[in-house]
Amino acid sequence: LGGGMGLSASLAALRRITGDLTAVVTVADDGGSSGRLRDELGVLPPGDLRKALAALCGDDEWGQTWARVIQHRFQSQGDLHEHAVGNLLIVALWEQLGDHVQALDLVGKLLGAHGRVLPMSAVPLELQALVKGHDPERPEEVDTVRGQATVALTPGEVQSVHLVPNDPPAVPEAVAAVLDADWVVLGPGSWFSSVIPHLLVPELLDALTETKARKVLSLNLAPQPGETEGFSPQRHLEVLGRHAPKLALDVVLADEAAVPDRDSLTEAAKRLGAAVELAPVARTDGSPRHDPELLAAAYDRIFRMHGRIGPWR
Repeated sequence: LGGGMGLSASLAALRRITGDLTAVVTVADDGGSSGRLRDELGVLPPGDLRKALAALCGDDEWGQTWARVIQHRFQSQGDLHEHAVGNLLIVALWEQLGDHVQALDLVGKLLGAHGRVLPMSAVPLELQALVKGHDPERPEEVDTVRGQATVALTPGEVQSVHLVPNDPPAVPEAVAAVLDADWVVLGPGSWFSSVIPHLLVPELLDALTETKARKVLSLNLAPQPGETEGFSPQRHLEVLGRHAPKLALDVVLADEAAVPDRDSLTEAAKRLGAAVELAPVARTDGSPRHDPELLAAAYDRIFRMHGRIGPWR
């Protein structure tokens, strides 16, 4: 569960160890090509769905060719500038078929995707955040910031986020996937704008609390400028717990080099019912990005150590 590049990192890793994989993707994006298509056509923002499909493409020539094609952005002086091919393809199939899930399944079949991609809700959502100090001249005041793209880069301290509408319907297939899963993986990704939104869809949160699946939360390698500026690893867990106090986790995965205070992270994880697993999962080029092979190895070890299939089976 997630969105953007964080979800893509998890999917690129997970497809290496299982073909029985479903991505549940946030649909609150309102920037770039997705935002323009959303405003013009009233559709779900397709961008994060496209990125997830690209991440599930195989390493063979077919998969890598199609991954490049759907990620390709036009460069022009006209209306097509910066539109992604995959966004246009997904929206075209939505209009042709009139069914979000059927269309995404068809794109996945074309790409040879190693898994399925689903939107978390069938209606476009607006993300809103309460931000302390959004105006630097009023550092103690709390303002409402609207829109995922704005929240992701907001100055100030994000206190909480919510969705508009505040009780959006979940896609039934996404709920079914969570209930049927052996493992649910949350994160990594933009904490307030890609990870936490899943917990704000009532039917999806109910499924996450009711499922017998085990749950692993994958932490980011570094705070995100704006959205989580200055956040420690344990603070990420604290804000997630405030948004979904009934949600219990089994494992928190973090890069060992990104955790300066292991004891504090362990205590924060315990409050969510989870154990901490530390592993080298970052790329070796120094960038705050996950390495798919290392992340796959970490996930595989967690699934084996903590039970690939839940005890009810």
